Amino acid sequence: MKEVYVQEQSAQSTKGTSRAVQLDSFGGPEVLEVREIPAPQAGPGQIRVRVAAAGLNPMDWIMTGDADTAARFGLSLPAGFGTDYAGVVDQVGAGVTGFAPGDRVFGSALSRAVADFVVVTPAGEIAANEAHHTPDGVDDRTAATFAIAARTASAALAVIDPGPEDTLLIGGAAGGVGVFAVQLARITGARVIATGSATSADFLRDLGAEPVAYGDGLTDRVRALAPGGITAAIDLHGTETVHAARELGVPDDRICTIATKIDDVPAANGASAPLGALEEIARLTATGRLRVPIAASFPIEQIRGATELQASRRVHGKVIIDL
Repeated sequence: MKEVYVQEQSAQSTKGTSRAVQLDSFGGPEVLEVREIPAPQAGPGQIRVRVAAAGLNPMDWIMTGDADTAARFGLSLPAGFGTDYAGVVDQVGAGVTGFAPGDRVFGSALSRAVADFVVVTPAGEIAANEAHHTPDGVDDRTAATFAIAARTASAALAVIDPGPEDTLLIGGAAGGVGVFAVQLARITGARVIATGSATSADFLRDLGAEPVAYGDGLTDRVRALAPGGITAAIDLHGTETVHAARELGVPDDRICTIATKIDDVPAANGASAPLGALEEIARLTATGRLRVPIAASFPIEQIRGATELQASRRVHGKVIIDL
């Protein structure tokens, strides 16, 4: 099967075309189309990557959902789709050092990653246009989950700086960012209490967290689990965890959000992650200290169904597109 896949990709490269997901109007999954387009070519300072897998994130469908949001990300029509990718370098432009054809890489290509080929600048803009070497021991599906979710988790943890003395409450922990946040926090030695649905309890336990149901009464349930109190909190979904943490006496500077802004509470995003965060996460994964649950994988032709599943917020782990 792998041999056939390589031959098909080689034929596409020879004829200069690439499958790519595009949209001619902003909206939901129904506007996504798989098209054959001219294959992009690497220019000076760029590399071209033959994509093996692309990881989906909430930002993919949020920023293409309407024209105003798309404009804030610099997108115009026709637009591509997806940001996280992993694959193999097959072209290297003039002036590029540190990358060669055949190198396995992962990174981000803002709203154009779900395609057979992407062209990126290796040292380009964080979370938008970049490439990193994929270490041995990390498969392409896993590497395709790192750029947005893992970096965002690292940024949030850097705000609160957990350690062995901490009991950390993480809200919305069963999603793509949560799987990294829980495990990275546990690596620091922190105790982690994680909110989720009743169906996510076993999943959260497997990540090393103590599950607690979200919704009315959250503060009382957390207090029962941690009568000595919690010392820090990260809200990965909205504001519920922030309010519970405040009720439990956590100071604002030890609370962090990623999906909303609340006065006096720090917010984090991938761009604020510590330098070298992705390389460290890839190393932890390669050595088996961190794992990435893949909730589902789809061929590119099923991009609408994959996006609907990811947007449902009911998946435990990451959704991947195979190319």
